[in-house]
Amino acid sequence: MTVVDVPAHQPEPDVVGPFTVERYFRLVEDGVLAPDDRVELLEGVVVAMAPHDAPHASGVARVALVLTEAVRRRAVVRTQLTFIAGPYSAPEPDIAVVPGRYEDYDDAHPRSALLVVEVADSSLKQDRLTKAMIYAAADVPEYWIVNVPGQQVEVHREPDRTARRYRTTTIARRGDALTLSAFPDTTVAVDDLLPVLRR
Repeated sequence: MTVVDVPAHQPEPDVVGPFTVERYFRLVEDGVLAPDDRVELLEGVVVAMAPHDAPHASGVARVALVLTEAVRRRAVVRTQLTFIAGPYSAPEPDIAVVPGRYEDYDDAHPRSALLVVEVADSSLKQDRLTKAMIYAAADVPEYWIVNVPGQQVEVHREPDRTARRYRTTTIARRGDALTLSAFPDTTVAVDDLLPVLRR
């Protein structure tokens, strides 16, 4: 008779939501999620992110370049990386301008932001509703939605953390310029943020 060592039973990972940020990150450690899975945590729910279409990808690249040049070394510009926006949300905004230096985030994700930008094509409803609530509750002072189909930028300012909404929303169109609230001496052209639609 052969004696076989049977490993002790390993408990199954807890995959029932709602998820806190800590439980969400443990899903990778437990092998439930792979590090390169395109998902984000929104309001305790793990949400799949849509594949990039060409206009969205172009918009993200444009915004990243423009803001990196505008902000220079006064803040950190992060592209599609985790932002801890509260105990139940870890979105991956298309662009986040966060305070400090790059080395400040070598071992921790940012928990505050000066500006968050989402480039919206098919995700416009989610960006206007869920994402706006999350960023307002996280006290992000300025949130832009680069509305690709509408060829405009929706600028949300004055977050009300308790009500989870922004008090002011303005629309900037081609030909307009936007001033960054965190850097009042800095403006960017809306034309430089928007991909050109040829369809």
